[in-house]
Amino acid sequence: MELVDLSLIGKQLHWNIFGRLFKPLHEHLDELVDSWRYLADTVAERAVALGVAPDGQAATVSAGSGITAVESGSLDTDTALRELVTRLADVDERIRTRMDRLGEIDLASQDVLIEVVRHGKECDEET
Repeated sequence: MELVDLSLIGKQLHWNIFGRLFKPLHEHLDELVDSWRYLADTVAERAVALGVAPDGQAATVSAGSGITAVESGSLDTDTALRELVTRLADVDERIRTRMDRLGEIDLASQDVLIEVVRHGKECDEET
């Protein structure tokens, strides 16, 4: 759910940022949203393989992701970037905790989460 919620938050920021570095951040947010959607799909497919039915409906994601929503309306690029980085760090920590637990019971699922974390690290380096 976190990856779907991150993609929605990323789009919210993408649509509402202004200020210095607008263009590169605006474009980078599109890339991040695409990658989070791809990773969410990979995680959901793994869940289905394990017999879990993922629920990606907006209401379910909003209620269950645990990510704090960003403010509605316009945000300057510095604030938007700070808001995004805070949320990414929180999600990264939660995924790492799950990844460690999965290592004891399902290595294939752990590999999926390792890929998510690896991608997150690449995003941190770019942002």
